[in-house]
Amino acid sequence: MTDKTAPFSGRVAIVTGGGGNIGLATALRLAADGAAIALVDMDADKLASARKEITDKGGRAGTYCLDITDADDVGKTVDQIVSDFGGVDFLFNNAGYQGAFTPVPNYPEDDFQKVMMINVCGAFSVLQAVARHMVKRGFGRIVNTASMAGVEGPPNMAAYGTSKFAVVGMTQVAAKDLAPHNIRVNAISPGLIGPGYMWDRQVELQAKAGSQYFSDDPEKVAKEMIAGVPMRRYGSLEEIAGVVAFLLGEDSNYMTGVNLPISGGII
Repeated sequence: MTDKTAPFSGRVAIVTGGGGNIGLATALRLAADGAAIALVDMDADKLASARKEITDKGGRAGTYCLDITDADDVGKTVDQIVSDFGGVDFLFNNAGYQGAFTPVPNYPEDDFQKVMMINVCGAFSVLQAVARHMVKRGFGRIVNTASMAGVEGPPNMAAYGTSKFAVVGMTQVAAKDLAPHNIRVNAISPGLIGPGYMWDRQVELQAKAGSQYFSDDPEKVAKEMIAGVPMRRYGSLEEIAGVVAFLLGEDSNYMTGVNLPISGGII
């Protein structure tokens, strides 16, 4: 990971949700490509584990425990990262919360508000704080994590779907506002990603939610979901990481305001 010829050698990347599956997989990919990584998450234990995994492979990483719904702390943390690393080139704005799986008439209002606070307000606070530093340098690359839930509007996911539609809109507006400063802003929309906890949880909760769209048997739900994917499989964490690396890299220099769906390996 110390190869100076690596595509991201000398770059600094902030990865929020860096202790989670998608965040860590992407941080590992960016570190392998030469970037120094600032890992941001609420879970200190996961952060420590993620940092160890990166450094054990020869990468450079720092950890920052942060609740992204606290805008003041977001600003202070980003300032600290810039001080520690000497700047910031990339942002993978990935931290999020899935929320309940419940039909609209019974969806808990407090959970709806929590999802909005994390996935929309928190994501905006991070984007804004990082963008301010990027504007000063006249360079930056940002990738927001949206979701296929913000493209297709799945049943029983009112809060999450709404929040991710908002992330797509935020991406498109920010792309226009920041383009004059040589800052590109794009989004990814992962769909069915597995195997592992994220996949199992989604299948189980859709089965429990009760609707005309899915069975109440998790095994059948899994088959029903896969049947809706053209490639008849779920996507992998490594495929997400690869798309993020592409959007941060030189091969996508003409792309901004784009949302790339990642559903079962289809982009």
